[in-house]
Parts: sequence; C-alpha cells; structure tokens
Amino acid sequence: MIHGRVQGVWYRGWTVATARELGLVGWVRNRMDGGVEALVQGDAAAIDRFMMLAQDGPPAARVAGIDVENAPVEDLQSFEQRATA
Repeated sequence: MIHGRVQGVWYRGWTVATARELGLVGWVRNRMDGGVEALVQGDAAAIDRFMMLAQDGPPAARVAGIDVENAPVEDLQSFEQRATA
C-alpha cells in the first residue's frame, strides 16, 4: 500500500512502466481510501530497486509511506493496471 498524494498524479501509470522496465510482474490499482495498492513479484534485487523508486514515484506524487507485507504468489505474466477497489 502506498500512501500520500498518489492518486491523480499518474502513480499507477508510472508503476506499470517502472515495474515492466525492471522485469517485474504484478498489478497496481487505486483504493477507495485514496491510496494505491500494488502486488509486485520477481527478482529480489529488482523488487528492492522498485521499492526504492516507489518512495518518490512520478514527479507530482508525494509519497507519505509504503506498507509492505508478504502476499501469496500469483500466476502472472506481466504487470498491469487494475480497476479501483
């Protein structure tokens, strides 16, 4: 979960592009509470790099914090943007 000013600032689009560049799979979606939720799978070093970049996100974003938790592995082939939950 990414918190802060992360909706309406192209955070999801940035997430998709960044994750794909790093060879990661997963998904990202807006949450009704104003946050952004993402599931990121792949090489541990690439995930670490993604997490470092996600602290800033796109230029208009203002990330206040990121909550990380382990999640079950999903059978995913790419990184996609999903509908708001």
